[in-house]
Amino acid sequence: MTSPSRRVRAREGSLLDVRNAPAAPAAAVLLLHGGRSEGMEPPPPVDLAALRMRPFAARLVRTLAGRDVLVALLRYRHRGWNGARADAARDAEAALAEVVRTAGDVPVVLVGHSMGARAALRAAGHPAVLGVVGLAPWCPPHEPVAHLAGRRIHLLHDEADRVTSARETWAFVRRAGAAGAHAEGIAMRRGGHAMLRGAADWQRRTTELVAALLSAPPRTGNPVRADGGRTDDTAPTRARRARFGPSGRVTPRCEGARTRSVRSGRVDL
Repeated sequence: MTSPSRRVRAREGSLLDVRNAPAAPAAAVLLLHGGRSEGMEPPPPVDLAALRMRPFAARLVRTLAGRDVLVALLRYRHRGWNGARADAARDAEAALAEVVRTAGDVPVVLVGHSMGARAALRAAGHPAVLGVVGLAPWCPPHEPVAHLAGRRIHLLHDEADRVTSARETWAFVRRAGAAGAHAEGIAMRRGGHAMLRGAADWQRRTTELVAALLSAPPRTGNPVRADGGRTDDTAPTRARRARFGPSGRVTPRCEGARTRSVRSGRVDL
């Protein structure tokens, strides 16, 4: 029998905007929205980056109903990543600690968009984290990957994205796989960076991946090797999947992505 769920008013000082709070959570999903490369100010009261993640949270709440999953959005203290400060990653780690205090020793899946995906990947070494679903992630070269060994990483990117680089995402997936993660790159057919076109496809695919992560067998010390993957061209709105495991293999389609890197300056992510 499942415990009753409810929406919870955020406590003062809390980093969590809880969208579903079972009385006795069996698992948790934390969603992290995008931001800016630089920005010490707090996010504005009406923040498009944060609003973009609410439909993902709502679909997760509906799909996972009956499974006693706590679903929460992260509330950043600063709008930007801010260089070596990595404020979004610090907030992700603090929010994870709050999730553990709230829900107890339960498995957690992180879902992040853009800067939020970078923060989720940085925080994924936390022992409670099963895996990460990253949407149009910001994965600069030389991002750390050693802490991802044994984690399940699914990164979705439209190769037409002109804000963050799909090429760098695929390179990150290769490096994470070599470090022992079960890492998968998924090339989305449309959506750009904001995921507005084909939004339902992004939300559906994200929800499927999160549900699969929560249903996966307990993590062991040995990384899981990704198999070859499959391209399904029968439905134009479906994602093209390109998987990479510890072997670090990349499909030619992904190698040919024409995207630009985010280097510096005040860029919305």
